[in-house]
Amino acid sequence: MRKAHADDLFEPIFAQADRLEAMPTAVAHPCSDAALQAAVEAAAHHLIVPILVGPQQRIREIADRLQIDLSPCRLVDAPHSHAAAQAAVDLVRAGEAEMLMKGSLHSDELLAAVVARATGLRTERRLSHVFLMDVPGYHKLLMITDAAINIFPTLDDKRDICQNAIDLAHVLGIALPKVAIVSAIETVTAKIPSTCDAAALCKMADRDQITGGLLDGPLAMDNAISAEAARIKGIRSAVAGDPDIIVVPDMEAGNILAKQLTFMAGSLAAGVVLGARVPIVLTSRADSVRSRLASCAVAALIAGSRRRALAGGAGGIGGAGA
Repeated sequence: MRKAHADDLFEPIFAQADRLEAMPTAVAHPCSDAALQAAVEAAAHHLIVPILVGPQQRIREIADRLQIDLSPCRLVDAPHSHAAAQAAVDLVRAGEAEMLMKGSLHSDELLAAVVARATGLRTERRLSHVFLMDVPGYHKLLMITDAAINIFPTLDDKRDICQNAIDLAHVLGIALPKVAIVSAIETVTAKIPSTCDAAALCKMADRDQITGGLLDGPLAMDNAISAEAARIKGIRSAVAGDPDIIVVPDMEAGNILAKQLTFMAGSLAAGVVLGARVPIVLTSRADSVRSRLASCAVAALIAGSRRRALAGGAGGIGGAGA
């Protein structure tokens, strides 16, 4: 039922998620058709156990209109979206939920509750977003980060962006993910600050400030993705032509790239926010059903890894909770 085409690269992720228990998930303000359907669809595929947080009467009215049975779902009443965001975070802090899922509130509103110092879900890491994409013509799943949260990330922000994505790759079974740090060109110049950041990130990896991945940059997009383009330009790189992760200069570049791949190249994208105590699923009204399910499946694998790590005394993605 989930399979979209014969070489669907998300199938192994769904197969892994199928072996886990459905994860208790606080769904913040599911007060639109798309938001409520996304939670119910994920529950129907045994990816999450939804806790619907928001105005109960409004949620029930939407469910009645869409003929959705809410009897398997727990409802937590919250009068408005701001209160729903905080109540959803509180459920995680209380140990009642292991994932967060965005409903029909704005992403900034949910993330404000997540990063609140006294009452949120902060860790020592910067929050960052990863699009995990099945791109037609590319030979494996490709991560693009950060395309949704950090608008103009600093070098320190990019360190966390890289590490969050590398840690996700490990959860997905990629032992040494290849990280391409892209810019407009593949040489270092002070005229393009992102090339200097890319070079610094590679040196940070040499000094174990970033661990678990193989980094190269700056790379232009052509030689990041095409080994032949890299060969023609004389670039010797174990990453060029084979990256698992693309680290973009800023959110504008990443968002444009991800949406081009989705809407012009027919890619399927899963999106998840990392760096908090639990994974956060950000769905969009424009997402396909399969994209929503893929996002939940990726988040479920992260939550499962975190559960195992906590049982063993270690932190998951993002490290120990603050």
